[in-house]
Amino acid sequence: MQRKLILSTSSQLEGYQITEYLDVVFGEAIVGANIFRDLLASVRDIVGGRSGAYEAELRKAREIALGELEQAAMARGADAVIGIDVDYETVGQGNMLMVTASGTAVKASKRY
Repeated sequence: MQRKLILSTSSQLEGYQITEYLDVVFGEAIVGANIFRDLLASVRDIVGGRSGAYEAELRKAREIALGELEQAAMARGADAVIGIDVDYETVGQGNMLMVTASGTAVKASKRY
């Protein structure tokens, strides 16, 4: 069974004591945009509404980046990752999307 870490954007974990700061960890994902989705998204931008295709790509890229961040933390023996920051950038001619997640891998024990 795969162990799931605690992932948090805060610098503290409610109910836990951070016992060791291990390392800064990262996860990255780059996804390409499809020309047909681009065209449909442009039409939606003109007439209004949300672009479900781009939202799905963003979601997929974010999940990949956070999964890599979690794997990097687990490789260091972490119990949690705190201070997580997720950044979005376009790459190349704007036809690729890069999502980067970073945080601090820590050891933490439950407070009693």
